[in-house]
Amino acid sequence: MSGKVLFLLSLALASAQRLCAPGASDGYKVRLSIRTALGDNAYVWNQNEMFLFRAMLAFAMRNHFDGQDFQVDDVVVCEETARVSFWFVVTWPTEAGRLVDGGEVDLAIRKCRNRINSAFLLTDRTLEFVGIAPTLAAPVLPATPPWLIAFGVVMGAVGAIFVVLVVSSVLQKRRKKKENAEDVTEDDDSDGETQPAKRGKNSSARREPSGVPNVAFSDDERVTQM
Repeated sequence: MSGKVLFLLSLALASAQRLCAPGASDGYKVRLSIRTALGDNAYVWNQNEMFLFRAMLAFAMRNHFDGQDFQVDDVVVCEETARVSFWFVVTWPTEAGRLVDGGEVDLAIRKCRNRINSAFLLTDRTLEFVGIAPTLAAPVLPATPPWLIAFGVVMGAVGAIFVVLVVSSVLQKRRKKKENAEDVTEDDDSDGETQPAKRGKNSSARREPSGVPNVAFSDDERVTQM
């Protein structure tokens, strides 16, 4: 019985291996640049690292398909090279001969891209899934919406202009009022200076408004008295 089970497992594995090939429609190529990313601290890629990669892919598939019991064996790897590149496909847990659609694998990897990168101390550039665009960090949202900031700036500018106009209008009114008061004072002073000097009845001479005595009037008055 155990021999039959082992035979079926080996048959399923062989079938899956045939499904994994360069250029497979539902497969992806992976390239790792460990030395480029870590320099002298670069680790050696071996079967233990490959096991971790397959485990991370199984985790990503479980996270994407809630309720599906993906295992490490469901991630099939082939065409591995010494420069750390290989192809992989994912099979369904219940059907080892049927591949998971490549689009679903793409979505699963995108959801867990940061977790996968962190497991290998790499980034999207040094752990490349060929055909899957690098993930972008979520934009940082400000505490205050930009439109509210712009609205506040505009309202502040309008308020400042309104205050300037009001203050300018008040100052102009005060300046005009002051100028009018000064004009009235000057008129009063000029009237007092131009009034003719008045003399009594016995005065022998009268002055013209300009202050020059009227000589003719003085002579006539003297002759009349005689």
